[in-house]
Amino acid sequence: MKDVMKKVSILVVMAVLMITTFSINNIKVSAATNLDVKAESAIIVDANSGRILYEKQSDLKLPPASMTKMMTEYLVLEAIEAGTISWDTTTQIGDYAYWLSSNNSFSGIGLRQNKQYTVRELYEAMAIYSDNATTVALTELVAGSEGEFVKMMNAKAEEMGLQEYKFVNSTGLSNTDLEEYHPEGTEPNADNLLSARSAALLAYHLVNDHPEALDYSSMLSTTLDDRELTNWNWMLPWDDNNFTQFGFEGVDGLKTGHTDAAGYCFTGTAQQGDRRIITVVMKTNSETERFVETKKLMEYGFSQFEQAELFSADYQVEDQKTLPVSKGKEDEVEIKTAEAVATTIKTGEEDLYQIKYEMDPEKLTEDGTLEAPVEAGEKVGEAVIEYTGETDNGYIGGADNVQRVDVVTSNAVEKSNWFMLTLGAIGDFFANVFTTVVDFFKGLFS
Repeated sequence: MKDVMKKVSILVVMAVLMITTFSINNIKVSAATNLDVKAESAIIVDANSGRILYEKQSDLKLPPASMTKMMTEYLVLEAIEAGTISWDTTTQIGDYAYWLSSNNSFSGIGLRQNKQYTVRELYEAMAIYSDNATTVALTELVAGSEGEFVKMMNAKAEEMGLQEYKFVNSTGLSNTDLEEYHPEGTEPNADNLLSARSAALLAYHLVNDHPEALDYSSMLSTTLDDRELTNWNWMLPWDDNNFTQFGFEGVDGLKTGHTDAAGYCFTGTAQQGDRRIITVVMKTNSETERFVETKKLMEYGFSQFEQAELFSADYQVEDQKTLPVSKGKEDEVEIKTAEAVATTIKTGEEDLYQIKYEMDPEKLTEDGTLEAPVEAGEKVGEAVIEYTGETDNGYIGGADNVQRVDVVTSNAVEKSNWFMLTLGAIGDFFANVFTTVVDFFKGLFS
C-alpha cells in the first residue's frame, strides 16, 4: 500500500510540474508575442532582407535629435571610401565648432583651435559620444561648410529612398539653438525631421553599405585631448552594474538622441548568429525607457522570427514548369529557380509564402514564347516571394526591396534547321488558310 501511495505521489508531483512548466512557457510566449511599446513611434527591420517585422506609427515625422548623425556618419564614410579624405587626414577647429565645444549644453568637451585633429579622432567623438562640435568639424572638412553638407544630406536621403525626412543641420540640434551659426540656406528656427521608418532605412544603408560604422558604435569609450568620452548606448556589454540591466546579446550600435522636442530616441542594432535586426524608438519619456522599449523590440524580433529556406534551388512552380519555344527542335523548355529562396519569416508561417514568376518581356516574342536557340541556365525572368498571410508590413525600401531570384532554363534547345522551319511555315500557312475558309462558311450558315 505504501508503494502504491508513493507512486501516486510521484505522479501527482510530475503532473504539477508539467502544468507549471506549460503555464510558464505560455506566459513567456504571450509576453513575446504581444508588444506594448511605450514610444510614440517604433519599428523593427530585418537588416539582411529589409523586411519590416513590426511597426507602430512608423511614418510619423518627429525631430530625431542626434540620430541625425547617422547621415553625417554615412557621408563621412563615403568620403573616406571615395578617397576624398582618409582616417589620417587632419583639420583644425573653426569658430563655429569651437563655439559649440565651449558650451556645455551642446558638447562642452573643449576642443582646441591651435591643434590638428585627425578624421578618426573626430569621427570617434561623434559616433561614440555623440559630440556636436566634432560633427560640425567633419562636415566643414568634407563639404567646406555645414550649409553645403546639408545639401549633401538631403540629396543622399532622396537617393536612399527615405520618405519622411528633412535635414537642416548635421548634428540634430535645433537651428534655434545654433543662433547665428545655423547653416546657410536653412530656416533659423527649423528642425531636422525623420520618421522611424526613415531612420531605420538610413540605419539599414549605414550597416550594409559601411559596416565599419559598427566598429565605432560598439566602442564603449574613446579618448580625446586626454578626456574619456563614454558611449551613451547602455545596451552595449558594459561591466557597470548600472547598465547591465539594459544589456542585450549582440548589440553593437547604433545611435541615441535626445532633445526636449524629440524626447528620448534610439536606433539600435544587434547581431545574433546570421541574423541582424534594426530597431527604432522615437519620443520615449526617459533615458532608461528608450532602452527598455528597445529591448522589447529586440526580444520580439529574435524570438518570433527566424531565417528559413522557403524554396530550394531548382524549384518549379506548379503549372508553370515550362515555357513554349518557337523555331526550335523542341516545342518547350523547362524553367526553374536558379538558387534557393531564403528569408526572415515569423516562426510557423512557412506555408504562407508562394513564388510568382515575372518573365523578362525582352526574352519573349509577342506570342509569349522563347525563340530558339535557348541556352541551358539562360535567365528568362525573376521569381518574387509573395506573403499570403493577413499582415504584411512590406520592406523598408519599398517594392524595390522585395526579394527576387533568377528564373532560368533547365536545358538547352537548339534551333531547328532551315528545312524543318520551312515545312513549319508552310504548315502554318495552310492551317491559317483552312481556318479562314472554315470561319467563312460558318458565317454563311450562322
